[in-house]
Amino acid sequence: MPEIALLNRSHDRAGFDCGTPELNAFLKTTARQHDQKGISRTFVLTDGGPVILGFFTLTLCELRAEQLPPGLAAKFPSHGLPAVRLARLAVSRREQRKGYGALLLAEAIHRTALVADQTGVIGLFVDAKDDSARQFYLRFGFLPLPGLSMHLFLPIATIRAAD
Repeated sequence: MPEIALLNRSHDRAGFDCGTPELNAFLKTTARQHDQKGISRTFVLTDGGPVILGFFTLTLCELRAEQLPPGLAAKFPSHGLPAVRLARLAVSRREQRKGYGALLLAEAIHRTALVADQTGVIGLFVDAKDDSARQFYLRFGFLPLPGLSMHLFLPIATIRAAD
């Protein structure tokens, strides 16, 4: 049964290949360093063993109201607004097209709701790497930011409504 856990030394990072060199390199060489330095947290999907089926990385960010879609921008003050950023999401080539991307995204959204409960954030942001990724996020209710079609936002109200 698949499970999601915080990346640790027991996970086989070297054997992971999602087909995107930058994502592979991040998992293999940077993810644990960022965790140790408090920059981000990487969570892995496994079958209960060391093999990584997929992963996602969360970090915090700050945006300004004018960067949001106009209907939302008017609801917020003009100073910096706290949010969660989905910095990376990838599924192993061998495991793609099995629904694991949606499972990882659902967990990232759930963790964003938990952060919002503790600290307050306006939503979850992601920078889609290509149009296929953009379409994936749009299916889950993400909204494109004005003038930045690859930068997407899922408002906390949408996250709360899905709970």
